[in-house]
Amino acid sequence: MDDSLFLRRWSHDRLVRLDAVAAAGYAVVLLLFAAGSPDPAVSAWAEYLVLAGMTLPLAVRRLWPLTVFCAVLATSLASVLLGLVHDRFAAAAFAIYLVALTRPRPRGEPTLAIGVCSAVAVLLLSVAGAPGQPVNIAGVLLEGVAFMGGAWIAGRAVRERRAHAVRSAEQLADRAVTEERLRIARELHDVVAHSMSLIAVKAGIANHVAAARPEEAADALRVIEVTSRGALTEMRRLLGVLRSDLDAPSDLTPSPGLTDLSVLAGQAAMAGVRVELDVRATGLPGGVELSVYRIVQEALTNVVRHAAPARCRVSVEASAGEVRVEVADDGPGERVLPGGPGHGLIGMRERVAVYGGSLTAGRRPEGGFGISARLPYGEAP
Repeated sequence: MDDSLFLRRWSHDRLVRLDAVAAAGYAVVLLLFAAGSPDPAVSAWAEYLVLAGMTLPLAVRRLWPLTVFCAVLATSLASVLLGLVHDRFAAAAFAIYLVALTRPRPRGEPTLAIGVCSAVAVLLLSVAGAPGQPVNIAGVLLEGVAFMGGAWIAGRAVRERRAHAVRSAEQLADRAVTEERLRIARELHDVVAHSMSLIAVKAGIANHVAAARPEEAADALRVIEVTSRGALTEMRRLLGVLRSDLDAPSDLTPSPGLTDLSVLAGQAAMAGVRVELDVRATGLPGGVELSVYRIVQEALTNVVRHAAPARCRVSVEASAGEVRVEVADDGPGERVLPGGPGHGLIGMRERVAVYGGSLTAGRRPEGGFGISARLPYGEAP
């Protein structure tokens, strides 16, 4: 059996179908119970009609939770008052759970009081007799209070837990965006600092040999022109990116680039992912090259985490002032976990956004998962 069937979050349509199956099965159980102990004083059709009203609406409880609960509760009360076969409000408890789970909690809702009432009802039932075997209408109603109160508290508790999980996921995503922007800013700062260092060196050479060797001075000035234009472009990219933590020590190692993609492929191969590299890009600006490297790094990390062992194709192609990056694997095509989207995709989107590009990620029609990024790197106007 596939264990992932129970680990994945089911879709709304699948849950509705599951409710329909549960409602039909529960109706059959109560119908068999009623047929096994018929009451000659009550019409069989009347009893079957009440049982249908008490169970079949549960099939659409996810579509109209409050309406279904009211209908089930009304028919459950009718079955108790008329002395028909009843389920001690189990169906009503099943319906009210979804009401508590889906409806917003109004201010002043006595959730604690409901829980206390449910606990008191359970206590009274245990004192009065064996639980689950009430002897009169009052006992049945008390048992209904215990069941429905417990279901309400459970629904509210699950709702609060899910809301907390959503808030935590949002906070983690915001933190991941901030950290990635800081990392991008530091890396772009290093690229621009390298360009400024080169300009300073060439300017010194030009100044030193301007009189004696004017041709060499002209060459140095051309390098300064090209380098300064590239640095200005990177500075424009840097604008708008969050920059803080200025005192953080900078990494003195050279920034990775396209030539280091083979190292990433080798690391992925050690983890069970066979990578096919197709790199057709040269002369990229330092910041763009670094961003391409980081995007491929994050994409391969995702493949290792979620699809290994698998095969993966990495394509990097530059033309017409933009570079396109595609990473596709033949794995199961799953990348999103119950907590929300992974931080790797968040980081890739941030890097693409710095250059005004675009990124798409998702299942491929032919199977597996694919990431496609486009980064324009022409000079800003």
